[in-house]
Amino acid sequence: MSQRRRDFRLRPTHLAAALVASAAVAPTWAQTAQADAAADAAKLDTVVVTGIRASLESALNAKKRDRGIVDVVKSEDIAKFPDTNLAESLQRVPGVVIDRDAGEGRNITVRGLGADFTRVRINGIEALATTGGTDSSGGANRSRGFDFNVFAAELFNSLTVRKSNSADVDEGSLGATVDLQAARPFDFKGFTATVSAKARYNDLAQKTDPRIAFLVTDTNADRTVGILFSGAYSKRRVFEEGFSTVRWDNGASSGGWCAPQGVTPANPTTSTATTCGPAAQGVARLPGTADNIAAYNLASNAANFHPRLPRYGRLTHDQDRLGLTAALQWRPSNATLVSLDVMHSVLSATRQEDFLSAISFSRNAGQGGKPQTSVVSTAYDANGALLYGVYNGVDIRAESRFDELNTTFTQPALTVQHDFSDTLRLTTKLGRAQSKFRNPVQTTTTLDALNVNGYGIDFRGNDRLPVITYPFDPTQVGGALTLVGVPRVTTGTQPTTVPNTTTSEIRIRPQGANNTNDVAQADLNWDIVPERLSLRTGLNWKRYSFDTYEFRRVNQNDTIFAPSTSVGSLTTTLTGFGKGLDLPAGTPTSWVIPNLSAIAAAYDIYCNCLKSGPAGGPGDFTLSSTTNGNARGNNRSVQETDTGGYLMADFSDTLFGLRVNGNAGVRYVKTEQLAKGYQATAGGTEVNTVNTYTDVLPSLNLSANVMPDVIVRFAASKAMARPQLGNLNPGGTISTTGTLSVTSGNPYLKPFRAKTYDLSAEWYHSRSGFVGLGLFQKNIDTYIQSLRTNIAFKDTGLPLSLLPSNFTGDEVFQVTTPINTPGGKLTGFEVNLQQPFTFLPGWGKNLGVLLNYTKVKSKITYLVSPTSNATIVDDLLNMSPTSANATLYYDDGTFSARVSLSKRSTFLTRVPGQNNNDVEGKVGSSNVDLSLSYKVNKNLDVTLEGVNLTNEANDQFISRARNSSVVYHVTGREVLLGARYKF
Repeated sequence: MSQRRRDFRLRPTHLAAALVASAAVAPTWAQTAQADAAADAAKLDTVVVTGIRASLESALNAKKRDRGIVDVVKSEDIAKFPDTNLAESLQRVPGVVIDRDAGEGRNITVRGLGADFTRVRINGIEALATTGGTDSSGGANRSRGFDFNVFAAELFNSLTVRKSNSADVDEGSLGATVDLQAARPFDFKGFTATVSAKARYNDLAQKTDPRIAFLVTDTNADRTVGILFSGAYSKRRVFEEGFSTVRWDNGASSGGWCAPQGVTPANPTTSTATTCGPAAQGVARLPGTADNIAAYNLASNAANFHPRLPRYGRLTHDQDRLGLTAALQWRPSNATLVSLDVMHSVLSATRQEDFLSAISFSRNAGQGGKPQTSVVSTAYDANGALLYGVYNGVDIRAESRFDELNTTFTQPALTVQHDFSDTLRLTTKLGRAQSKFRNPVQTTTTLDALNVNGYGIDFRGNDRLPVITYPFDPTQVGGALTLVGVPRVTTGTQPTTVPNTTTSEIRIRPQGANNTNDVAQADLNWDIVPERLSLRTGLNWKRYSFDTYEFRRVNQNDTIFAPSTSVGSLTTTLTGFGKGLDLPAGTPTSWVIPNLSAIAAAYDIYCNCLKSGPAGGPGDFTLSSTTNGNARGNNRSVQETDTGGYLMADFSDTLFGLRVNGNAGVRYVKTEQLAKGYQATAGGTEVNTVNTYTDVLPSLNLSANVMPDVIVRFAASKAMARPQLGNLNPGGTISTTGTLSVTSGNPYLKPFRAKTYDLSAEWYHSRSGFVGLGLFQKNIDTYIQSLRTNIAFKDTGLPLSLLPSNFTGDEVFQVTTPINTPGGKLTGFEVNLQQPFTFLPGWGKNLGVLLNYTKVKSKITYLVSPTSNATIVDDLLNMSPTSANATLYYDDGTFSARVSLSKRSTFLTRVPGQNNNDVEGKVGSSNVDLSLSYKVNKNLDVTLEGVNLTNEANDQFISRARNSSVVYHVTGREVLLGARYKF
């Protein structure tokens, strides 16, 4: 300790935490450590701790003081959070794992429970920020999951993960409540200012981008008024490259393959290709040799699976993030404190997705596919995975999609604290958190090469990066890849399609989503026996509003007419693909792609006007929403009004010679839910529903100092989390002819409910040293799955006005909808070690290590088919059975360094999987980051950071047995060089 620099001034909160820790800690594990602690105590009046050690000590003291089970991450200094991304800082917490989008942490899973089960509060006010991502990462977020990549890490000075429940914390979480706290002026003494600037370099995109942040704050002389402003801006340009398939299919519904000429399908139940003669289709066929017959038999075996859209591709991400905070604190008297916090964040991005794919394997004839595709030769693994195949009559597509994305988050929050006396205090909060996501441009254009003979795909060398053979030059402008349009006619009826031909497409799908939380609460605290017994009570009101919209072209076939200009002027070329991949020889690194801006100008695609007919131009570009069956489901809204209150006792006393702290209370909440959607009748009929339910949620938190530095904690509670927003949609489809059926969401779902138990032991063996073991169990009483039931229409909750006039409502319908089902048990444990090596000689005493390991087990029964009793018993979605973190750090007050490894095991994202697969998921990952900092003088630090140093892949799979690749993308390594100056 005595070797640490005394240059930096420590925040009052950090100094207070350090003093508390020094008074409370009595190390007994080593004689040397005792001597060091005594020497440190003697110098507390002059020693100031900064950097990594200061943040660890402050976080550890916050954890120790809390009466619940929490973990805390603290900023190392002003505008210096441990990681460049909030989610990536949270993953250091035991039991927390993250999911990434474009290589950046986006949302979290806590103890096996995904983002929908985690609540986030910013400056004490519940908030929900959402944005748009790639389709492989979930696309536009229309869930309750919080997207942490909306915010710059520099805007916050602490993160708290509350793993146990208490009555004074709002309901809604089964996993955890995460508190994000921004800085306030009274956190500092007088005037303080800092500015930081970094240059970020990505080795795959080979781009250098800026990242800057500032904070300035001041208080008056008597500390009755303080004001603070902070801001952060970053730009991030990233390439995401690799191979993907969308899904794998066993051909049961593809209906697009034929046998060679004269061959009868070996298994007609799995293929519709019973006739496809060359005369009918105009496609050359190989003779029906024995080898070809055997190849066809393999291809049509229902146990064999093939990729639906095998493709290599590049996604180009261009992101700008701006965040601003302002805080005003006013202390009109010693009894009153008023705090106003305002946060504003804007995440603006563009994304271009360019793929070179074979589309014939994904479509049946009814979906615009053709039965021309035939098998020349093929082989499958014993588990049913395609090893290789050579095919004729394959349609190849160069697809380019462009998105403009924007999320604007705004939150004002007012907190007033008033002491009526030394024993009676009132705290009130009022705030609004609003997130607006807009995707005004989502446009896809294509070039196509039809009926290509000799297309090959070979997974034998690498099941993630196969060899793909294109029997033409994909870089040739005006070559095989071209705009395939419907010829424009001057007389008669203009056709919109050409038989057995896949025309090039223009798809336009603008969309957006809004989330608003209006919050008001009042909390009263009465110290019945000061320092020993307090009674707390409060009232809470919250109105959460969610709505989302989507538009699509009226002409869903996305017809494009033959171009009126040369094809070459409507195309461009992608180059330099695959720098971050070990691509197999022969893989194209360049190919011709559509030029969206040129096509948009040539076809006037954004006019939103009717241009059909021989003289009208390229087709019908009118957009529609609720009347469009393909867009209707994403036009919906939910409004929840939650009214509740709680009563809780805080206590601290000595029992059987042990210091015991804790709280016990009960929370009551009433939820009134209004849901709106559209049923597919009369061009889209609006349906409004109302549902109300109540919950009584008791909770208990106990902690006992069984030894001076050892705390044992126990927590138990009832918890609830409200249903996923998509499942509450009352919209869908109704069939009143043939089989009477309804497919829709279920606005009458009950929430997820669970009983939770925690037991932990914590040993605070030194000032910044800690060993902890935590056991937890969650008995999930209600879960939600989609099932098919037979009930009278009048019992569905849908209005009778949706039925024809001759229906009474007593008719029995097959209803496919989400329903509440029994859940399952989730159990696990966490091991956490925080160890400074102060006992080592020389420079070794400046080293330290952070280690944690979490194991979670959960088994949920999933229905395989709504028409059968078959089930799959498997893991909870988004749950990695194991996760671990390891950090080795060095900090001598002048130079600090940290290298971190975060690891999570394979987890599931969908059960059952699509297209006759059992599951879908993501392969486990290991991410390595590095941070170095050198203090040039008391005002200036220089930093060097490395992110994703191993270029870890986003590796998604389908089927446990086959582990077939769905996405294998990399985003490159990032290096940040910067400086921070403190005034």
